[in-house]
Amino acid sequence: MLESHGGSIARLTLNRPESRNSLSTAMLRQLIEAVSRLGDSRDVRVIVLSANGPGFCSGHDLRELTQARQNPDGGAMFFEETMNLCSSLMMAITRTPKPVIAEVHGIATAAGCQLVATCDLAVASDDARFATPGVNIGLFCSTPMVALSRNVGRKASMNMLLTGDMIDADEARVIGLVNKVVPKQNLRQTVDGLAEKITSKSPAILRIGKEAFYQQIDLTLPEAYRFASGVMVMNMLEADAEEGIGAFLEKRLPTWNVDQERCGDT
Repeated sequence: MLESHGGSIARLTLNRPESRNSLSTAMLRQLIEAVSRLGDSRDVRVIVLSANGPGFCSGHDLRELTQARQNPDGGAMFFEETMNLCSSLMMAITRTPKPVIAEVHGIATAAGCQLVATCDLAVASDDARFATPGVNIGLFCSTPMVALSRNVGRKASMNMLLTGDMIDADEARVIGLVNKVVPKQNLRQTVDGLAEKITSKSPAILRIGKEAFYQQIDLTLPEAYRFASGVMVMNMLEADAEEGIGAFLEKRLPTWNVDQERCGDT
């Protein structure tokens, strides 16, 4: 994995192109550490997850998993460790107070598709393809199912899970797996533009909003409204809310109080 910074945007680049960026346990650990650390950084406002090589991510490293079958327990402990690490990465992306954008080209399959579904936003090139193909090799994509079923409709997610069929970028946009599809040559520019737009917002308010989004999503409707109403009251008491409303009424640009951001407090 490579890490680079441009202004307040941090870019994490999957860098195992020879395996289409399959998620080895080493890569999973690197990503967990980086996402957690960047989430606590006052210098970072947005995290972009991209990839080198012909594809975004092909899922778990099947060679690594197969090799573990030679262990005395048949690989059970290694399989458990791998799935726990993968779940920890997805939770780290959800829990970090910084918005995370997936920049997707080529294939994003199995846990790679899960990664796209987990990111807060996703922009895909027109050559991108998505699948949860575990069913084709006797391994139902149960963990990718968690993120997929929380981002697209039940029928669409079950179709992907039960058939293992590949869908193109346009279909991924229609079902809500990605936000936007652009020509491949415009992918980086589009993602950078989106990230820059987000960095212009109050970091404190983005933190409040992202945390609230994931807390309310699985509540009942009455519970969600009670919870969200409380968040709105807390939000209204923030200095940046006072500044933002005042700037709107006075027809000027707001000046956000960056020092007020409580980084990592999720």
